[in-house]
Amino acid sequence: MSLIHYSQCPSCSSESIKFALKAIDHTVSREGFEIWECQNCGLRFTQDVPDAGSIGVYYRSDNYISHSNTNKGLINQLYHIVREQTLSNKYRLISSATRSRQGKMLDIGAGTGAFVAHMKEKGWEATGLEPDEVAREKARTDNRVQLLEMDHLYSLPQESFDVITLWHVLEHVHDLHSYLERLKTLIKRDGRIFIAVPNYTSHDAAVYKEAWAAYDVPRHLYHFSPDSMERLVSGHGLQLQYSQPMWFDSFYISMLSEKYRTGHGNLVRAVWNGMVSNIKAFIDKSKCSSLIYVISK
Repeated sequence: MSLIHYSQCPSCSSESIKFALKAIDHTVSREGFEIWECQNCGLRFTQDVPDAGSIGVYYRSDNYISHSNTNKGLINQLYHIVREQTLSNKYRLISSATRSRQGKMLDIGAGTGAFVAHMKEKGWEATGLEPDEVAREKARTDNRVQLLEMDHLYSLPQESFDVITLWHVLEHVHDLHSYLERLKTLIKRDGRIFIAVPNYTSHDAAVYKEAWAAYDVPRHLYHFSPDSMERLVSGHGLQLQYSQPMWFDSFYISMLSEKYRTGHGNLVRAVWNGMVSNIKAFIDKSKCSSLIYVISK
């Protein structure tokens, strides 16, 4: 297995980096991974992470919901209950940001295709890319959508999409900078890119520390703050228009974090911590557990 050891920040290339904490892979391996932080741009990143050719084994779990669509366990059951609402919320956000109710959309890291199917139902010409073969098959059988393999990303026509979405995807991408450059090439001049990622400066991240489920090492290569995201996209000549909280994520992440911290979980405490996180985010959205960044050329 080949590991990536960073001597400089993978976002801004600063050599001013230092150890922040060590987190455990609770999903697959139970291995520990160090998380370091850039003192220049604020990005956190997983140190000594498996490279793109080695990391696949860390996704092989029936509990990895974006690939398996599993209903196993209370947390995943609750995820499915709120998913229809989150799909509607994403559609409304896209309609508002683009001032359009139809167009061409690319969803990268489409999982089992629920969002692509939802947007097709709403009249959008939606294309989905997904690297995992099992997830693509689930998309075909469960949601009746045909997702493309990821290598299609580099053969799609330039400036061909009104909307590009990455829902909790960018934190998984090894080749961060060439990826953003490709998104910039694919989006139309008046189009919008929507990037959703966890926020390590949130209240729930502060509560759960190394047990915060959204660190999700080693699958999450990067751990963003609002400042580090703005620095990253502006470095590629893109404009961060605004950000939008993902209100349900604070509860979902808090429930997982409680399970990781205690071994069994405490639903009442998780709901309380998620609620407090959202109250703080209502006052200051930069404190939300996850944020959607709306980006333009």
